[in-house]
Amino acid sequence: MISAPTIIRIQRLPNGAGIDLPRYMTDGAAAADIRAAVDVPVALAPGEIAMIPTGLVMEIPAGWEVQIRPRSGLAVKHGVTVINAPATIDADYRGEVKVALVNHGQEPFTIERDMRIAQVLVARVTHIVWEEAAELTPTARGAGGFGHSGT
Repeated sequence: MISAPTIIRIQRLPNGAGIDLPRYMTDGAAAADIRAAVDVPVALAPGEIAMIPTGLVMEIPAGWEVQIRPRSGLAVKHGVTVINAPATIDADYRGEVKVALVNHGQEPFTIERDMRIAQVLVARVTHIVWEEAAELTPTARGAGGFGHSGT
């Protein structure tokens, strides 16, 4: 069962005129698609990174964050993904949301106005107190790292 919605106020900037607000594409979707608010198409060459504006500013409630995640279709079909995925938008940030896209594909990729470029997922944030200790409680795994349990 999906919980009651949390409200995030959004301010649309002039470059976001006519661009859809983030929208869930299916009833069961965990993340909403967010769109490009570019004035002219942006050609992203293989290996290139670009900050793509969304034309939106979000007022995220205290105790929450918005994560920017790749769209699987762009990643699988074109190699285009969010370079710092998942990116975090903090509750106290009030600038335009921009998406750092990278083209890991073999061909140039063009980002057009109103194209769905990423997904936004809203998540609760828990602040904790970091407590330094001389010793930690041992576990069966101990310091076993990558590959410690075999193939």
